[in-house]
Amino acid sequence: MQITETLSDGLKRELKIVIGAQELDERLSSKLDELKDKVHLKGFRPGKVPLDHIKKVYGRSAMAEVVQQAVEETTSKALSGRDERPAFQPNIRLPEDESTVNNVMDGGHDLEFIMSFEVLPKIELADLKKLDVERPVATVGAEEIDKALDRIREANVAYDAKDGAAETGDRLTVDFIGKIDGEPFEGGAAEDAHVILGRGMFIPGFEEGLSGAKAGEARTVTASFPENYQAAHLAGKDAQFDVTVKEVASPRTPEANDDFAKSLGLDSIAKLKDALKERISKDYSDASRNRAKRALLDALDAAHKFELPPSLVDNEFQAVWKEVTQHLEQAKKTFEDEGSTEEKAREEYRAMAERRVRLGLVLSEIGQRNEIKVTDEEVRRAIMQRAQQYPGQERKVVEFYKNNPNAQLELRAPIFEDKVVDFALELANVQEKPVTAEELFKVEDDDHGHHDHAHHDHDHDHVHGPDCGHDHHHHDHDHRHG
Repeated sequence: MQITETLSDGLKRELKIVIGAQELDERLSSKLDELKDKVHLKGFRPGKVPLDHIKKVYGRSAMAEVVQQAVEETTSKALSGRDERPAFQPNIRLPEDESTVNNVMDGGHDLEFIMSFEVLPKIELADLKKLDVERPVATVGAEEIDKALDRIREANVAYDAKDGAAETGDRLTVDFIGKIDGEPFEGGAAEDAHVILGRGMFIPGFEEGLSGAKAGEARTVTASFPENYQAAHLAGKDAQFDVTVKEVASPRTPEANDDFAKSLGLDSIAKLKDALKERISKDYSDASRNRAKRALLDALDAAHKFELPPSLVDNEFQAVWKEVTQHLEQAKKTFEDEGSTEEKAREEYRAMAERRVRLGLVLSEIGQRNEIKVTDEEVRRAIMQRAQQYPGQERKVVEFYKNNPNAQLELRAPIFEDKVVDFALELANVQEKPVTAEELFKVEDDDHGHHDHAHHDHDHDHVHGPDCGHDHHHHDHDHRHG
């Protein structure tokens, strides 16, 4: 095997590799010798087929396997002999000329191919002890606990049936059938559905059309599907719903007393407040850690400037750009609608991709130098946590990860990152800054530049009734009990 470096430009490398015809012939002879005791040809006893005949019958297909194996082994050997690490799987360029390929396959001709790749840059890590990191911290006061308690009371509101007309806040129990142009549509009907007037959980016009209704009343309500409704065939259309009101009930918020706490499984209202304080404190601590992590990543990004493997940046940018453009398409918006242009957006997201790649390489280097590893037990716990998100399908989720090593790697990556971040925060110069809860959870205007890892959940099952189908996420710091 002969290796010649034909390109060394920044992080780009190109090698010309030549595998001699004699080596290929020796490999082929070894391969055919293995076949000797395995092949069964008419007219020959097992193990007695002449080697020349085997070569005549199987030589070309055997040579294809020999070439593939030789390329894999020589490329691996070529890389192992270099004081460099490839940034990704090398690209192999085999001969394309048909006559050259035939000569190699027929034997008696050297195999010459090109291997191109990019190498990871050599990183000089900054002194972590000299990094300044600000960590905002907030304390949990009585006011926050009382607000959380009020939200829990509102979340556990009871409803009492009444004879009067439905008002804002009342809950109606209804049956409905939806029609467009007089024809019922899939997902447009329901029985014993709950509609709370004023919540805005249904498409425009539906709740308004039930205002003032009484139990036993039948109404036809006209409502409109939004232009950006997830079901394209319904988007922007008007629908008529034949609604039967079965019950009207007014809300009753429970008192904050021991009986209410006991209904949630706690001994007293004092115990409930203690539980709320503990949970809010955990939320504050998590938010504080996330802000410190962001500050650390900013400091690491500023402290490390080195050439980035172009392909890693391109791949990261393409992934981000695809997500961004798909989001705009789904929202039926343009970059101009967002106060930008495509050119400006490309520049911003290219910078984001570069930041992600740079930080990924830096965190990886910190982890390797300090022998930070993810244990199998940590991965197992992550799998179990993921499985708990799918009630009734836990076993399927566990089996999926058990049988898919790549999926396990996706779980290992964030665990590794968090361990490296925690290690760095232990060494960095972290200064705690007292802030209010509002300041702690404030989202910065330039947050898009800090989304080093974005996770998006997409719901795929929708009922095309008057419910908008939109997810409503409330980032409160209380948690329902019971």
